[in-house]
Amino acid sequence: MNIFDSMPTEQELKNLIDSKAISSKSALVMAQTYYQNGDYEKCIEIYLIIIEMQKDPIEKKETLYLLGRTYFKAGFLERAQEIFLQILKQFPRTPKALRYLLIIYEKMHQFDKALEVLEPLDELGIDNRKDRIYLQCVAIIRSAEYGVNEKAELLLALYKEHHILSYLIFEYLFRFTPQMAWQNLDLGEAQRIVDILWNAREAESNLDIIHTNSYLRELFSAKGLELSVTESSLFEFDVLIKLNIADQGGATLQFDYLCGECKQIYPFAFHRCPNCNGIDTVVTEMLLTKDHFEENSSLQ
Repeated sequence: MNIFDSMPTEQELKNLIDSKAISSKSALVMAQTYYQNGDYEKCIEIYLIIIEMQKDPIEKKETLYLLGRTYFKAGFLERAQEIFLQILKQFPRTPKALRYLLIIYEKMHQFDKALEVLEPLDELGIDNRKDRIYLQCVAIIRSAEYGVNEKAELLLALYKEHHILSYLIFEYLFRFTPQMAWQNLDLGEAQRIVDILWNAREAESNLDIIHTNSYLRELFSAKGLELSVTESSLFEFDVLIKLNIADQGGATLQFDYLCGECKQIYPFAFHRCPNCNGIDTVVTEMLLTKDHFEENSSLQ
């Protein structure tokens, strides 16, 4: 019988490794298979058995890392935190453990601790500029210390200094301080935040700014505002503009979100990629779709 056909019990796996019927390496392959299939419980069980039997500190460190990664993937953040701290206690210069610990603290909204993790990464010569600014932005947004306008001003100051995280910052501004968002809009980032602009409240739109930029004129003509644009080089905008001119509805835009690093696509926006943990890697992609409002109205 193939030992990979079914999951051996804890004692059976120990016996298999003890008797050399299965090597630790083969057991790790088995665990990785469960990990890839999303069966984290079995994966964790195997790692725990292997760790208990490993004597070599370096081998144990690597298996502990895999265990911590699996706890993290399964959503057991506190257990993952314990594992990575255990690794760092013995091997403090372990960048991949520090990176996971940073993200864990971020997810637990412990931003001060996350920023502290950047210090040993800096000492290892790893560029963490984007992580630091990102954590500062998220800490500002979630802070109870500042009011809405104060948060907007702090976020804008960071954006003007570093010119990154446009999606995160203007998402906040257009939601809470639209006037400030329009006044400080980086027109070079308009295509990247097209979904935010598309969903911006029309009553708060700044027509003076929109008229100064061809992309914005086309976008808001496609959206249905009274602007003198009759066509667009962008297919999605062009179709919607022509439908508006013909006084026909039935279509609108929806958006997908691509990670520019790992190329994973999501139906929701993100600031840190759920797959590769990259920061500020979101690429917004437009899709023509039926207007559900129009569709529902036609049925009445």
